[in-house]
Amino acid sequence: AREGYKSIDTISFECAVERVIAGAAKRNKILSQEERRVVAFHESGHALVGWLLEHTEAVLKVSIAPRTNAALGFAQILPKDQYLLTKDQLFERMCMALGGRVAEAITFNKVTTGAQDDLRKVTRIAYSMMKQYGMMPSIGHLSFLETESGPGIGRRPFSQGLQQVMDHEAKLLIAQAYRRTEKLLMDNRDKLKMLADALLEKEVINYEDIEALLGPPPHGPKKTISPQSWIEAERDKQDRGEEELPPQLPPYKEEQEPHLSYV
Repeated sequence: AREGYKSIDTISFECAVERVIAGAAKRNKILSQEERRVVAFHESGHALVGWLLEHTEAVLKVSIAPRTNAALGFAQILPKDQYLLTKDQLFERMCMALGGRVAEAITFNKVTTGAQDDLRKVTRIAYSMMKQYGMMPSIGHLSFLETESGPGIGRRPFSQGLQQVMDHEAKLLIAQAYRRTEKLLMDNRDKLKMLADALLEKEVINYEDIEALLGPPPHGPKKTISPQSWIEAERDKQDRGEEELPPQLPPYKEEQEPHLSYV
């Protein structure tokens, strides 16, 4: 209605979805050709890992158009409607989140600050597997509530020694996820380049474009969702304060300072 149309079509819903994810397109934010290439390979890394792994959700759309929320690009992932997750499922979500950083590294032999939010997500999943879900044999079947940080607020319900073990295990787990993601993308560098080239040409590609380029997902069709259902699911998720993990975890508190990153 704001654009003057009397009816709402699929394209209108898709535009609304993009605004929910990353804000409106910001055409006056001009990236250099090198920056566009980095963003294209970064987002293609997320999309390709999600396409190839078994337990990852469908990538419905990938864009390298700068957005008003400071994101330089985004990959629209199917909202999660699953509340019980296995260790393998969480691990593959870590791999998908690392796909952008790994794609940068193997393509340009350097990395950028664009993976900040991805690394934060990976770190949170790794520690949650140990502190909340009891999924690491070296830690045992333990679960600790999140405590507020700060002087005089809360008290860690485990020893300094156990914290050091968890720190070590988190680093090992993230390194393992990185190595798996790296091998996956190295083995499929031709597909990574195809996706990135398509993004550089079209700026936006969707599920059907990805399937036309790569063929069907190797582990069977990915679940898809209509744009209207996506908006409803995303708003419902935001109302519940959920993120990547099941709802028993407290919502992650984003920093107040704006930063440039890829979604």
